Amino acid sequence: MSNVRIYLALFALASIALNHLTIAKEIKNISLHVHKTPTCGCCKLWIDHINEQKISTTFEDLPYLDNVKTEFGIMPNYRSCHTAVSPEGYVFEGHVPAKFIKRFLDEEHDGSIGLSVPAMPLGSPGMEVGDRFMPYKVLLLKKDGTSEVYAEVSSYEEQF
Repeated sequence: MSNVRIYLALFALASIALNHLTIAKEIKNISLHVHKTPTCGCCKLWIDHINEQKISTTFEDLPYLDNVKTEFGIMPNYRSCHTAVSPEGYVFEGHVPAKFIKRFLDEEHDGSIGLSVPAMPLGSPGMEVGDRFMPYKVLLLKKDGTSEVYAEVSSYEEQF
């Protein structure tokens, strides 16, 4: 009888370990589809940042992005130069650091559509110019068209 309990306990532990490995694999396999214009250099640099942080990307060059942004519910005051979309339908508008994308996708966000860094702040991923940096906010975009501050980035190093 005690051998049965040992086997059941080992089975339960193995199931828990397998579940944790599955969750870890899901977190590591993040992918985004990026909508951008063909001539935007900062979008390409942002994609490089995302790929360096182990997020895979595909992209689509479009001459006009307003329709994409409207389709995904991104209000004009939150828009930037490119729109990335996760397989789950979450949007990441503009130069959102990979660090915050990973954190967002690891959390529950009822009533939200994603994150935005509007206005292309100097020093954000893809907008690097020497050692210049402009503090900025990462906004949590809500389905009702409003936002709230998700994170404040006060230094270049805080983005990673």
